[in-house]
Amino acid sequence: MNLYTKGLLLIAVPGAIELALLGAVFNTQAQTADAAQSVVGSAQILYRASSLMDPLLGEVVRVRTALVAGDASLIGSNAVWADLTSRLAQLDHLVAESPPERQRVREMRAALDTWHAHADAIGHALRGKRDVSALAVAEREDIPAPIAVFRDRLDALIAAESARDVARRAALAENRRRQQSTLIGAIVGSMLIWAITALVVARHFGRRVAVLTDNAQRLGNGRPLAEPLPGRDEISALDAVLHQTGARLRAVESEHATLKAKLHARAAELVRVNEELRQGTQDNEMFIYSVSHDLRSPLVNLQGFSKELQVSCDDLRATVESANLPAHEQQRLAAVLDGDMRESLQFLRISVTRAAAIIEALLTISRAGRLEYHLQRVSVGRVVARVVDALQGAVRERAAVVSVRELPSVWGDPAAIEQIFTNLIGNALNYLDPARPGRIEVGALEPDTAAASVPVNRTRTFYVRDNGLGIPSAYISKVFHAFQRLHGDIATGEGIGLALVRRSVERHGGRVWVESTEGAGSTFFVALPEQPARNV
Repeated sequence: MNLYTKGLLLIAVPGAIELALLGAVFNTQAQTADAAQSVVGSAQILYRASSLMDPLLGEVVRVRTALVAGDASLIGSNAVWADLTSRLAQLDHLVAESPPERQRVREMRAALDTWHAHADAIGHALRGKRDVSALAVAEREDIPAPIAVFRDRLDALIAAESARDVARRAALAENRRRQQSTLIGAIVGSMLIWAITALVVARHFGRRVAVLTDNAQRLGNGRPLAEPLPGRDEISALDAVLHQTGARLRAVESEHATLKAKLHARAAELVRVNEELRQGTQDNEMFIYSVSHDLRSPLVNLQGFSKELQVSCDDLRATVESANLPAHEQQRLAAVLDGDMRESLQFLRISVTRAAAIIEALLTISRAGRLEYHLQRVSVGRVVARVVDALQGAVRERAAVVSVRELPSVWGDPAAIEQIFTNLIGNALNYLDPARPGRIEVGALEPDTAAASVPVNRTRTFYVRDNGLGIPSAYISKVFHAFQRLHGDIATGEGIGLALVRRSVERHGGRVWVESTEGAGSTFFVALPEQPARNV
């Protein structure tokens, strides 16, 4: 039997007893409510009955006074009789469930109608100035016969209802006592039922859960587990899973030892490969530095000798002009000196200048990898302010607007970070669209709240956004490679600025990327560490 079925049984049995107890409570409550309603009905009947006689006797007195005074105006109006009739109708409605009472009310209504007709006859006679002696005979008794009948029936109704009211009040008191006793019994019984149920649950499930908990602790401590629990419920199934897990853990432990040995071997290999890469990178940088440095001397010689050749060409032209050669010979020599020779020297000087710029770029890249960083807390806001001030000439020349948002501090080398933003802002200025006013914005993205809860190697992301020419999608993957230039007709340079940015950012443990739409502008993002790197 599973836990669901056991739980249903443990709930169903006490629940059925609870329902029986509640049924008894509701039954006594309904009986008490009926008894209370009966008492209220008796009280209403007695109240209505007791309010009938006084107005009727007042009418009798007014009729007799009218006979004595001979004044019909002393007889009551129809409103009085209507009120008496309405009260009788309400009394008849209240005693509708008692045939004897209803019969008395009908007789009272008949007596009242008889007396009303008699009083109307006296009033008509007095108003008509007729003899009322025959009508006055009925008024010689203390109480007229219809009124006496009305009173007798009313007294009988009040007496019967009073006796019924006493019995109903006694029944109400008894029902309330029974209701209280039943309610107390239901509460005590309910408490006993649930206490017994809790005891059964504690003894049955508590023992099994204790065994399960002990096995779980044994599993956590690596000790052998106790015997599996008997039964077919979820607890025994979970205990079986613990035993299966224990067996699997023992198998995994042996595998873990093997994998750990392999991991150590791979880690040692990775250290070796990293050292080889580091050494290779260092060798490449030294090679670039050495080759670039060694190439400077031949380039300087080429540049010097090209100037000497130019001077020699000028001297040779002066000699030709003073030699009084034939005109056609002089023109032919002048064409060689001013045409082919001058153009060749011009191409030579341009090539030497271009080669010198490339060598300088190579030296710059090699230095970027060999510079020693002095890491500290850097205020990026002050760094960007210095960069913008230094580039004010280019900003005015481009008629651009540079806006700087609030920028947080980061952890890094001040000179390297200043160089990063110098290259990014300078690059944005160089590639603004001449056809529209330039706008450049420097800001920082809001920190990720999920990442902020993890205090390991947090970074802050900055952006440099422009509305310039933009970058074609096919070229975006190449913008951070050295010597890659786009829109060479607009901006000069060797195409190493963004490569230096990436090198510096990666040495800080960050990353750089770009989002761009051709013709709409570009946004360069730089993620830099917010604090010193920590080992996880």
